[in-house]
Amino acid sequence: MAVWALGINHTTAPLDLRGRFAFALDQIEPTLQGLRQSLGGTSRHPGVETAIISTCNRTEIYCATSTPGPALDHTLGWLAQSGGVSPALLRSHSYTLEDSLVARHAFRVASGLDSMVLGEAQILGQMKDAVRAAETAGALGTTLNQLFQRSFAVAKEVRTSTEIGAHSISMAAASVRLASQLFEDLSKIRVLFVGAGEMIELCATHFAAKNPKQIAIANRTLERGEKLATRFGGEVMRLADLPERLHEFDAVISCTASSLPIIGLGAVERALKKRRHRPMFMVDLAVPRDIEPEVKALGDVYLYTVDDLASVVQTAQANRQAAVAQAEAIIDAGVQSFMHWMELRSPVGEAGGVVPLIQQLNAQTDEWRALEIARAKKLLAKGEDVDAVLEALSRGLTQKMLHGTLAELRAGDAEVRAQTAQTVSRLFLRSQAKPPHGL
Repeated sequence: MAVWALGINHTTAPLDLRGRFAFALDQIEPTLQGLRQSLGGTSRHPGVETAIISTCNRTEIYCATSTPGPALDHTLGWLAQSGGVSPALLRSHSYTLEDSLVARHAFRVASGLDSMVLGEAQILGQMKDAVRAAETAGALGTTLNQLFQRSFAVAKEVRTSTEIGAHSISMAAASVRLASQLFEDLSKIRVLFVGAGEMIELCATHFAAKNPKQIAIANRTLERGEKLATRFGGEVMRLADLPERLHEFDAVISCTASSLPIIGLGAVERALKKRRHRPMFMVDLAVPRDIEPEVKALGDVYLYTVDDLASVVQTAQANRQAAVAQAEAIIDAGVQSFMHWMELRSPVGEAGGVVPLIQQLNAQTDEWRALEIARAKKLLAKGEDVDAVLEALSRGLTQKMLHGTLAELRAGDAEVRAQTAQTVSRLFLRSQAKPPHGL
């Protein structure tokens, strides 16, 4: 079996396109059954293994088949049809991976290294849900089960052995981290972004990864604001409407090119009154300031400036880089281990393919054992001496197991017999066999 994956994510496809291929958890089972039936109709081996991981940031199909090329192309067409787009469009926004690259990708996804917010832990739970859905659908075989179980083990080791989730590396990520300290669950808050430049886009990306209850973009130019709001599934509002709507939002992140503050002390005080003094989290990333500095003195407002966040970023940068390097080393080891497991299960004759041979050997020895036990039972039933029967049973097994070996030792020329003798000594006379030169 070969493993491969087809997917789109937040780095390859816009939100609207990702939305076309989003599968709710209760849709995974029937979708997998449909995909497997579709693949079974085009493959020589209908027992294909499949799993689908679908979140707001990615949709990925993992498969294990004996014919990855045709099955992969077929799956891309099937997925394109399910989303109502052309295969060419989907192909331009998707990625395909095979063998070790699949394992590396799955391990990085599970560990939070491929997420919008580096090191986030939510994806691990989503992957486990997807695997359970695949198991329920009967779509998860030995190969994919090993892939995902090893993904979870690698992710656990990354979380345990590194500080990948403990430090932020950008002001946007630092904003999310500080907000998490104030609000227990970011999925329950409403977030307002003021401005629509690169910094706001980056902040919105990080907050969107936490699936907040509402996202809104306030911008002077509606066209730019609408483009950003559409990307993150939010709404757009005019900057002039901000004072009257400020109270609706739990978190406000602002970064515009205004030369004067656009959020004044009075507007924040009125917003707090309407909120009955429920706390507000505010981040001012603008230079010069977007939010009047006096706002920081208000008891129910937690206001952070560029300088505040810079200190968080500076202390976290070195720690995060070290954590990523440690995580990648753990993932490398996990990939090597998985590929070794795959090689052992290759057909007899291919590099590393020993498991099928082991299975054949076990079957042959079981057959010999059954024959000798049956012969021994007949002798006992006739009243033969127990010790004599046991002696005959052991002798019969020994002869069967050594017959082929002894025949090989007697056959061939001197050079072949010498090579066979070395192998036999290594296999049967371990305590007497000489170690290889240099060991």
